[in-house]
Amino acid sequence: MPGTLIAISRRAFRLRALAVALHVSAAAIVATAASFPDSETIFPATTRAWISISDFRGMQDRFKKSPYGQLIADPAMKTFVEHLREQISKNGKQRLAKLGLTLEDLGKVPGGELAAAAIEVEGGTLATVLLVDTTGHEDDAKAVVDRIGSRLLEQKATKVTVPGAPPQLTVYELPPDPNDVRSDAAGRKRRVAFAVAPQVLVVGDDAVQVGQAFSVLSQGRKDSLATVESYKAIVEQCGSQVPATAAPIRWFVDPLKFAAAYQKTNPPREKRKGPDYVAILGRQGFDAIKGAGGVLVFSEGPHAMRHHSLIYAPPLPGRDPESAERFDLAARMLRFPNAAGVAPASWVPRDASGWAAMQWDVKTAFGSAESLVDDIVGDKGVFDDVIASLKEDPDGPQIDVENDLVACLGKRVSVITDRVDPISTDCERIVIAMEAADEARVAATVAKVMDADSDMRKIDIAGHAAWELIDHSMEIPKLEVETPGGAVAHADHDTNDEAHRRRQRLREKEGRLLPHSTVTVAKGHLLIASHRDILERMLSADDAAASLAAAPDYAAVQAELGKFVSAATAARGFGREDEGVRPTYELLRQGAMPKSQSLLGQMLNDALGDGKPGTVREQKIDGSTLPEFDVVRRYFGTNGLAMETRSQGWYIVGLALPRSPQQEQEVARRPAEPANR
Repeated sequence: MPGTLIAISRRAFRLRALAVALHVSAAAIVATAASFPDSETIFPATTRAWISISDFRGMQDRFKKSPYGQLIADPAMKTFVEHLREQISKNGKQRLAKLGLTLEDLGKVPGGELAAAAIEVEGGTLATVLLVDTTGHEDDAKAVVDRIGSRLLEQKATKVTVPGAPPQLTVYELPPDPNDVRSDAAGRKRRVAFAVAPQVLVVGDDAVQVGQAFSVLSQGRKDSLATVESYKAIVEQCGSQVPATAAPIRWFVDPLKFAAAYQKTNPPREKRKGPDYVAILGRQGFDAIKGAGGVLVFSEGPHAMRHHSLIYAPPLPGRDPESAERFDLAARMLRFPNAAGVAPASWVPRDASGWAAMQWDVKTAFGSAESLVDDIVGDKGVFDDVIASLKEDPDGPQIDVENDLVACLGKRVSVITDRVDPISTDCERIVIAMEAADEARVAATVAKVMDADSDMRKIDIAGHAAWELIDHSMEIPKLEVETPGGAVAHADHDTNDEAHRRRQRLREKEGRLLPHSTVTVAKGHLLIASHRDILERMLSADDAAASLAAAPDYAAVQAELGKFVSAATAARGFGREDEGVRPTYELLRQGAMPKSQSLLGQMLNDALGDGKPGTVREQKIDGSTLPEFDVVRRYFGTNGLAMETRSQGWYIVGLALPRSPQQEQEVARRPAEPANR
């Protein structure tokens, strides 16, 4: 079929294929009185992303019973929720309006499954198709169809007659989109097709895809999503983990193919400079990830929410799945060995907001970074040049990164998150901890790097040498920006050296993710902290009973995860939802979220801002009507995550538990933000 699509002109094909397919199957469709088979058997193998709620009403009921549903239903949240729904509706309309739909429409018509698919079609772009089981809501479905037609006519659409098509299908053609910046936008036809049959509604922006879905409703198709190898592997691993009665949300995505098609379908209005990361990842072997997907349920057993997911990435043909050569090029850095005892260290505070740790083959990752860095920069040899300059530049730290640092690190990387009182734009704390197999040698290397940097001030924390950033215009740690692909601070001995100028430009573009950073080597780890005070807390602690690992709510989450994964895992995580959510919640109430210096705040600014240095984005959500946090704290429990490396990829289980007396007992004092030193 794809070859035929390419060979035949777009306009002729759409009219002809639609007419033939629908004419042949019209009798079967009309005769069908039962709802359709599972949507994955109806959507084609070229489906790049798919989500399905197998029992829409059942999922709604379960969500309402969950703490998240109870939070939304709380009268104290009414005004904020109404405003938020209005905002979501406005944003959703930008895409659903292309189909003549609204979010309100979608909530009224499902009586069984509600599914959506992004399908790659001719030319490498994406078509969107919605498939709805309208059992018991047929009148609502007909009303929605009438509204779709009215809205499309308001957009100056014209109805297109397709010879041979059954009366159930209607096709509208809209004028070209004035905001479409593609080269052929002026002549590009936009179509919306929808069809209604007993217990079924199909809507999409591609008449051929709607027609094909409509034509196979009674029996499915042979070349469906359900036949795709990656999808089948995901179903085999995750499908049996939740009962069908749990009304699961199921999903699938082919990451790189979806990203590439999305780029082509939605090109930026302004031509952007810089590397094409989707293309780079494909060239660097990350297309070994063939798919990701799984299931998610609410209010299942003791869990407020639980999900089972699989990232499907089998080894290349003939490769050992346990080997570092499982993949090619930079994708070799995706090596996360399982290990027993992935748990918080004794110095992780018992009242921390969250903790996560991952086993990572850092040495293989470093050795695999060269081709990726060179590809991003666009010049072969840049990575080697950076590493060589660190060792040879007389004004630099003169360290051998591979032997003096990377070779001395272990395989565990941990992240600890916390906060201090009062809530402010700078109240959140984070520590990145990299296991040091040779602590003394790592400490010596760090000292050389830090002492060579005039922006770092040497301090003492609980008897450990540490370095604190004193010039906020520069980022830290250089250990981070130098591996891989970072820039190096050293004298410019050759102002005409293009490689050096390139490194300088890269350095200028790097964000100040940790503007108050402090670095030290202690407790068998290289510790990179967002703030000095959280390191002071950690390095002063040496009581196992005061560790997060000893907290009952942490133990409860790990016990639940243990029902689904083995003792040896590649990653584990734990979080207290109230402490994790509260900074964002309070900043939303204050209208100050765009000023947040947290990693989340900076990422939101990058994603939603205007991209101009020094500007602060406008907060889109009005949080002034949110109640005091203590009013809603009871809805926030604990959550956890575990990941196992498998021969076919990575299996992930995540779950959330409702708030419990154990968690209430762990509501400890919050450290106050220290006075300026």
